[in-house]
Amino acid sequence: MLSVRDLRVAYGGDLRSPTVHGVSFDVAAGETVAVVGESGSGKSTLVNAILRLLDSSTAVGGEAFFAGRDILRLSERAFRALRGRQIGFVPQDPTASLNPVRRIDHQVYESFRESDQPEHADRQRYPALARELLASVGIVDPERALRSYPHQLSGGQLQRVLIGLAIAGRPQLIVADEPTSALDVTIQKTILDLLDSLKAEFGVSILLITHDLSLAAERSDQVVVLNDGELQEHGPSRETLTAPRSAYARALIRDIPRLNLDRFAPAISRRAEPEAGRYALEVENVQKSFGAGEHRTEALKGVSLRIPPGRTHALVGESGSGKTTIARLVLRLLEPDEGRIIVDGQDVSHLDRKDLRSARRHLQLVYQNPFNSLDPTYTVGRIVAEPLVRYREGSREERRRRVVEVLELVGLDESFADRRARRLSGGQRQRVAIARALSLNPDVLVLDEPTSALDVTVQAQILDVLVDLQVRLGLSYLFISHDLSVVRQFADTVTVLQHGVVKEDGPTAQVFADPADDYTRALVASIPDVARTATDLPVGAVR
Repeated sequence: MLSVRDLRVAYGGDLRSPTVHGVSFDVAAGETVAVVGESGSGKSTLVNAILRLLDSSTAVGGEAFFAGRDILRLSERAFRALRGRQIGFVPQDPTASLNPVRRIDHQVYESFRESDQPEHADRQRYPALARELLASVGIVDPERALRSYPHQLSGGQLQRVLIGLAIAGRPQLIVADEPTSALDVTIQKTILDLLDSLKAEFGVSILLITHDLSLAAERSDQVVVLNDGELQEHGPSRETLTAPRSAYARALIRDIPRLNLDRFAPAISRRAEPEAGRYALEVENVQKSFGAGEHRTEALKGVSLRIPPGRTHALVGESGSGKTTIARLVLRLLEPDEGRIIVDGQDVSHLDRKDLRSARRHLQLVYQNPFNSLDPTYTVGRIVAEPLVRYREGSREERRRRVVEVLELVGLDESFADRRARRLSGGQRQRVAIARALSLNPDVLVLDEPTSALDVTVQAQILDVLVDLQVRLGLSYLFISHDLSVVRQFADTVTVLQHGVVKEDGPTAQVFADPADDYTRALVASIPDVARTATDLPVGAVR
């Protein structure tokens, strides 16, 4: 279906010094091929070259044959007849890929008009066809979804809409660029099951772009591993997982949480024992609702949890389970309807503004997306010093010394203080975000999906930093994540939430190994099972 030969891409226009060089692979009919690599490895560049989405100043060499035609040599007009019709595209971020001011039905109708399919010639049939299309991708109430604007649908629903748009023209090949990276584990499984069913039913070929090697191993027939624009590994998924030939592929596999559950055990064993009966953070029977009357929604229904000093407690659950609401209550961005939030013995649930400002010194937040949480126009030094300035801590020189100190704590040297955030990689940005949170020397960090936007290797590096900080500084973490493999590897205890109700809580290893609740069992079953893909590679064997 697709044959790529010696593909080279040079953003500067000079193919003698390309960003992507010498990449070759095939996608057979009805096959899924996954392209895997870290951020900056060239995955998106490769896809954009194949889809002809690079600007005119970028040079592209080599060949890419689709159904026997070299699509790199076609005129723009000729290729436009293929793109969106015979080649469908599912972009990464559904919130950025759909027009926010147009209803979903209008966007689906537009795809019909462009599809060139005979059944789409009669525009009077569009409403019925649109309902059928959204129902085929698993949207339960397609009528309501079609009448909605993008902001009125969940991330999983929006991703299904994008898949619907991609298959509207009945393509032979679907290019899916990180289609599940922002989704929780159960919705991720549903979306990937949907793609697999399309492949089985219609014989569609899929080119899957992902930074998650465990997902690639479970869901693809072939794996292409890129690093720094070069092909590192190419072969059957199981073979790549069990007998990788390149050092880079071995390093990627070593960083898969599911295959190295005890990665942090040596460091964690060095933590000081917490004082009995003392807790860094307590959430006691907290209830929270939004709206009023018939529009009232109970977001939390009597949630309780405790975190001893120097320990990590995780919150897991699907989107809408109440994880973010708890984080906002802990940070006192919201007030509970009932219950208490206690930080190091002090009830912060209803403090006035002055006392709350003082209490917040002990609580800091690390946001989910390092690309959105840092001002791209600021220097790193200004970003990290901002909490110190807000709290009028020290002189300018003292603040400068503190900035250097916390940067070194997260593994960045002094030279980073003068760099702009926009010049940093994703992993470097997240280290800066952690450094900013540390500048006031807090006791508790609220970590809101701190690694979900990062590839597996950078994710492992950030978790290494967090564990090291916990050992050295005695920090306590409230860790919110939809990646259950990371939670199993990183957290001491866990609370499983569903619709604001605690379904299960306790030691992480125990809850995941022997879940007592059906909902927890469903969550655990949704984790990509690398060990099942590579049956002769036992869990925990990779070192």
